[in-house]
Amino acid sequence: MNDESRKTESAAACSGSARHPVSSPPHSRWSSDSAILIYFALATLVAHCLTSNRYGFHRDELAMLDDARHLAWGYVAYPPITPFFGRLSLLLFGTSLAGFRFFSGLAQAAALLLTGLMAREMGGRRAAQLVAAAATLPWCLALGSLMTYSSFDFFFWVLAAYFVVKRLKTGDRRWWLAIGAAIGLGMMAKYSMLFFAAGIAAAVLLTDLRSDLRSRWLWYGVGVSLVIFLPNLLWEALHQFISLDFLIHIHARDIAIGRAKGFFFPGQFQITMLAFPLWLAGLYHCLVRKAARPFRALGWMYLVTLVLFIAGKGRLYYLAPGYPMLYAAGSVWGERWVASLRLGWAWALRVTVVMLLAIDLAVMAMFALPVFPIESQGFKSQIKADNALAEEFGWQELVATIAKIRDGLSPADRASLGILAGNYGEAGAIDLYGPRYGLPGALSGVDSYWQRGYGNPPPQTLIVVGFDRDFLAGNFSSCRVAALNGNRYQVPNEESLYHREIYVCRGLRPSWPAFWKALLAFA
Repeated sequence: MNDESRKTESAAACSGSARHPVSSPPHSRWSSDSAILIYFALATLVAHCLTSNRYGFHRDELAMLDDARHLAWGYVAYPPITPFFGRLSLLLFGTSLAGFRFFSGLAQAAALLLTGLMAREMGGRRAAQLVAAAATLPWCLALGSLMTYSSFDFFFWVLAAYFVVKRLKTGDRRWWLAIGAAIGLGMMAKYSMLFFAAGIAAAVLLTDLRSDLRSRWLWYGVGVSLVIFLPNLLWEALHQFISLDFLIHIHARDIAIGRAKGFFFPGQFQITMLAFPLWLAGLYHCLVRKAARPFRALGWMYLVTLVLFIAGKGRLYYLAPGYPMLYAAGSVWGERWVASLRLGWAWALRVTVVMLLAIDLAVMAMFALPVFPIESQGFKSQIKADNALAEEFGWQELVATIAKIRDGLSPADRASLGILAGNYGEAGAIDLYGPRYGLPGALSGVDSYWQRGYGNPPPQTLIVVGFDRDFLAGNFSSCRVAALNGNRYQVPNEESLYHREIYVCRGLRPSWPAFWKALLAFA
């Protein structure tokens, strides 16, 4: 018997699959464990589709939408995968809000499915698979509600973890090709995948996976990840690694305003809510219990990534994609432990688990999904609890107001008109809704907008939104307030509170090249 066969048998024996089959043979493929997981995942996608058209585009989505119209191998604020899916949604659904968010919801549904499948690979029956998926559901609901790179980042972390589980379960080193592909694609979604890749590398060095260092398949997997990531790396090199400047700036800003303040590890109990006992059980199961020795690498993958984020002062939610694999392991351990209890205690524990996961689901749904009618008391409470939803209001009113200002200008001013926006939400809204009014595209110094320049010839008259009076007085010979910004529902957000004044400005003091160079900003 060769080493591969012995490892496979050992994994099967330790996972309990030899004594406890994963599930009884289903009477129908429609009622199999896999089918139930698929139904569960599809239900979340349906929930997203039914609710995602309630309010409006979030300011982050407006920037993503604009980048989707300018496909490239890289962008200042993020790698290219999310704008690519944004472009695909534009081709399939037009500028439909629900359509734009579809692939984000689909990615989260797939992450749920993979979480349940991880539990199955570790020896879990149907109950364990569903509990693992249900524990992951709150974050999937939140991330799938917007078209954001965090959604695809979450999916590729879970995909990489699933392939690691397959490698550990089967002993087949060829799974390193899939692991490498998941890491490479994850790097094309969000650079935080680098931390998880470091966790996987550390797990190889700290566990029995060390023997894979002598295998060509591991190094092929490394090569696959590098080949996938190479186009973005080349783009960064051609653009002086501007994304590194962006990340350094954003991280410094987070520290300055207190976003990275506090203890990272205690904060993990906050983001995992009432499911924290499950991932703690999964961590214990992987690192301590002899029965889970084949899956010890998962525990080290989590711990090393945790330490790296603590050292780097990352935001609390950066580690959220690392929990599905622990939920899966914890569910498997919990399923076996509950089976060893007396019937009454077993049922009480099962009911408790269901209630805790249901509370997590309800809380996240109320905070992250647009479930309340606009102007209802529930809506007002939701906006106060989650100000991200407030940033979905007022964009169409802003552009309509700018169009009215343009209509009141002289023909000479209109002939050389530009619209200068202070943030990517304003710029994205102008580019999305402006064409219906015949407005020119937005000019902005923020992120990728800055790279697109100010046009040739540059405008002589500017409608300006998102800048304060002192900045304008220092750069223009004349500026007047032409209108006030707001939204019909009186929702307090960044635009209605801090960017109320919309100006008409003339006579740029510095040259356009000098002004544009100084205008570069990261947000």
